Amino acid sequence: MATFNPQLPVIFGALADTTRLAVVERLVAGPASVSELAKPFAMAGPSFLKHLKVLEDAGIARSEKKGRVRTVSLNPDALQWVETWVQRHRRNWENHLDDLGSFLAKGKT
Repeated sequence: MATFNPQLPVIFGALADTTRLAVVERLVAGPASVSELAKPFAMAGPSFLKHLKVLEDAGIARSEKKGRVRTVSLNPDALQWVETWVQRHRRNWENHLDDLGSFLAKGKT
């Protein structure tokens, strides 16, 4: 059995917001400056920075400041936990559905 990552609920909570999920989707293409990430959203800078802080606190994103530009990138390790969790649960449900299919097939004969 896989170990439970106590950070997983925080990760899912961070991804549950549409703004943060859109930022993650953008970061899949590669690192971006904060101003580039904020451009598509109609919100004040401090509000957008709060979203980035949630992503950083969840370990999904990290940022680095060089001069006056802060660049944000994904932390793929955090998303690996999500992928592992989804795969584990998918296998479990597939096994249950296979068992149900076998049971129903036996009932027809």
